[in-house]
Amino acid sequence: MADEVKKTRGYRLLNCEQSSRVHFDKAANRLGLDEQMRNWLRIPLREIRVHLPVVRDDGNLCVLEGYRVQHNNARGPFKGGIRYHSEVSMEDIRGLAAWMTWKTALLDLPYGGAKGGVTCDPKQLSLAELERITRKYTQAIGFDIGPHQDIPAPDVNTDENVMAWIMDEYSKIHGYSPAVVTGKPVDLGGLAIRKEATGLGASFIVEKWAKDNGMKMNETTAVIQGFGNVGHNLAFCLQDMGCRVIAVSDTGAGVVNRDGLDIDAVFEHKEKTGSVAGCPGVETVDRENIFGLECDFLIPSALQNAIHGGNYRNVRAKVIFEAANGPTCPVIEPRLIRKGIPVVPDILVNSGGVVVSYFEWVQNLQQFNWDEDKVYNELKKKMIDAYDAVFGKAEEEKCSLRTAAYMIAIAKVAATARTRGIY
Repeated sequence: MADEVKKTRGYRLLNCEQSSRVHFDKAANRLGLDEQMRNWLRIPLREIRVHLPVVRDDGNLCVLEGYRVQHNNARGPFKGGIRYHSEVSMEDIRGLAAWMTWKTALLDLPYGGAKGGVTCDPKQLSLAELERITRKYTQAIGFDIGPHQDIPAPDVNTDENVMAWIMDEYSKIHGYSPAVVTGKPVDLGGLAIRKEATGLGASFIVEKWAKDNGMKMNETTAVIQGFGNVGHNLAFCLQDMGCRVIAVSDTGAGVVNRDGLDIDAVFEHKEKTGSVAGCPGVETVDRENIFGLECDFLIPSALQNAIHGGNYRNVRAKVIFEAANGPTCPVIEPRLIRKGIPVVPDILVNSGGVVVSYFEWVQNLQQFNWDEDKVYNELKKKMIDAYDAVFGKAEEEKCSLRTAAYMIAIAKVAATARTRGIY
């Protein structure tokens, strides 16, 4: 593990790999996991680093770095998203791949964890350039993915178009293979509900927590950090449940209305301008300011390390739901809990996307489509079953919700590995 840590405004931040190992070790200690099994579960099975020569629209050649980390496949083929971001690194991809292993085990899906990415800034690229990058990346890793080997999906700055290009490029070599990726357009075997699946799944967790704590959704308030695919779909879902979403933010700014935002209006403004900043009829604030707003639910939905040593003291929420991957610094979480603010972990809250990806994959393999109601109901059941398991384990073990979730997941993977045999 790298010794370096990132810093933001002077505060030390762990990368995804480091954060993942902190959480893993806490749970492994409670499980009494032997050192040999720990070492095997910590280390990715395979790491792929590729260099992609891509011709820009102006004729110039650039060489981009791409990654795919396949963490563990004891329970089934690798599964995990592909992200395009200027700060993509092997360390973060390792951690995200491990999180997918634990997430799929927690939700009892027949997968292992993987993650991929290309170091680039999609905002500086044309659609044609994104397509060339995607096809080059697919060519580079094409013999390491497949419907029964490793199934990519959308992640940060990737979408159904990217998945369509991957499927098409892979199919040129291997024959028509819709099950090689999930999150595809509907006419290529995707599911209409996939875009909002992560936000929808998170909303089921929020709704369940509110019910269990004697709160009516139409009397609750939420602050959502991040207004990308996950954040804006979650905002719509919570609004439909009656919750007042009083603030949202993106990379540019935050917007606040203590009487409740009109999410449709905010979304329309962002679609037109590229940011929530300046949305008419609401207050525009610095994006960091939303963490200090009094609310029932604080829901970080962007990138890792959103809640850190510089802002956690400002948090005035009753509970934090992690709709992003790793948004709470590991050293900060115990301090939040001591303040009486529970943290519902990412591997539970944001797992709706991989659950619906699983449904899409199953239908692609069977060439038999479910109706939307079935997908919705099966997603809700999966999310609530996992919620009950995590909260039950936390009560039984007298530990944090995150440690409980990791204990459930790690125990499943370790048991499967022993049953299959290690030699």
